[in-house]
This record gives sequence, structure tokens and C-alpha cells, in this order.
Amino acid sequence: MGIVEEAHNVRVIGAGDRTIVLAHGFGTDQSVWRHLVPHLVEEYRVVLFDNMGAGPTNPDYFDFDRYTTLEGYVMDLLAILEELGVESCIFVGHSVSAVIGAIASISRPDLFSKLVFLSASPRYLNDMDYFGGFEQEDLDQLFDAMRSNYKAWCSGFAPLAVGGDMDSIAVQEFSRTLFNIRPDIALSVAQTIFQSDVRHLLSLVSVPCHILQSSQDLAVPLVISEYLHKHLGGDSIVEVMTSEGHLPQLSSPDIVIPVLLRHIKCDIVM
Repeated sequence: MGIVEEAHNVRVIGAGDRTIVLAHGFGTDQSVWRHLVPHLVEEYRVVLFDNMGAGPTNPDYFDFDRYTTLEGYVMDLLAILEELGVESCIFVGHSVSAVIGAIASISRPDLFSKLVFLSASPRYLNDMDYFGGFEQEDLDQLFDAMRSNYKAWCSGFAPLAVGGDMDSIAVQEFSRTLFNIRPDIALSVAQTIFQSDVRHLLSLVSVPCHILQSSQDLAVPLVISEYLHKHLGGDSIVEVMTSEGHLPQLSSPDIVIPVLLRHIKCDIVM
């Protein structure tokens, strides 16, 4: 196993001819795909990994300067694909990882046959003629809460993000992966993500994009899916699912997994 693979806990499973890469979002790790993976391994070579800073990664490897922008994660993704010798893949990105995959595809479109976005947003802050869902004051309060008592913040944030009470398995699972992140790293990652703005890059994305979104999502307003569809440079398609919450692959697998599989297997027909 190479250095990059080891640092990101890369796992390659399945025996198919085509490669599919599954990338998780903030506060989770590769285990968030546990409901999807069994449906893929017979047809695809499945690549799973942890973003740097996720709980299972070595916190000593987290470079606070490198990850002040999403570009650090983009370079990580391209390094993983290079080390694995991936020539082309279907990329499924949840939340911020959808954006990371989109940015990576701008410089290396040859590596991506399609991008599947799940709960993606190009900007979380509201702006002139743009509704991202948050005001700066909202984010400042979120960051302050993380600083003052990270464990208490996790307990409150998990059910809001997932969309359920603390007794649900999905909320408990998200709480676990949040707790596993070192608090100073979690705060840094959250600041990078929530303050990011990649709207100016969307027109440069030429790879076909499948945009999947829950009907209700605390972090991503419904209008974002149409914004992405309108501004992406290549072909794109939108499907709004009846699921609720920002982690529907975890909280509503019975709804989301069939939709994901359909978009993974079927191409956009214009």
C-alpha cells in the first residue's frame, strides 16, 4: 500500500471492470456508505477512503494550512486516483466531497466519466440573489459552539443534520463519527467548508453531473439543486428525493440507495 493510500485508509473492494469512487462529507467517514457498498461490489471495483481529518485518519497528518481551502482535498483525491492507477471512474460525492470531485474534474476530466452529487452546495452563505441557507451570524454562532463545547455541539448538531431524534440509529452513527474527529480539526474543516464559495468554477465542470437532494435538508436548501443544474458547464440532471436530512444515505437507505444505483448505472439522456 502506498503512502497516500495508507494515510487515507483506502480500501478497494469488488471485482468489476468499471471503477466507482465513494467520497464522504463532513463529520463522517467511509462507513457512511455501508448501505450502498453491498449493491456495488459484484459489478464495480469500489474505492473507499477517508478525507484527511476524519476520525479514522491520523490527526498528525492534518495540515491546517493545506486544508484552509478545498484545493488541499482536491489534490488528495487526485493523488489517490493516481496511486491506484485509476484511468476513469464514476465519482459519488456526498456534501463537500461532491464539490471536491467537481473541482478535480476541471483539471482532469479524463478521470471522471460522471459525477453523482448527493446533498451538494457550491456556497452555504447567502449572497445577493443567492440563497445558500446561512447568514454569517449563523456560521459564527456554529463555530463558537464548536469551540466552547465540542461534545455538546455534536449532540445537538447530529439530529438537526440527520433529521431525527437522538435515539435513531442514523443519528447515533453520525454522532459517533463526529465525536471521533479531534475538535480543533473539526472546527478547521467546518470553517473551510461553510466559508467556501465555488460558484465561479461551476461553468468549468464539463463532466456529466447527477444532482441528488433530499426534499428537506438543514444545510442545503432545495433551490441549490436547480442552481447547480443551471450553472454547471456540462450536462446535468436533478432528482429531488422524498428523504429528509443531509445524510439520506444513512437515514433513509430504502429511499436513497435505489436512486443512487439508478444514477450510477444510467447515463443522462438529453
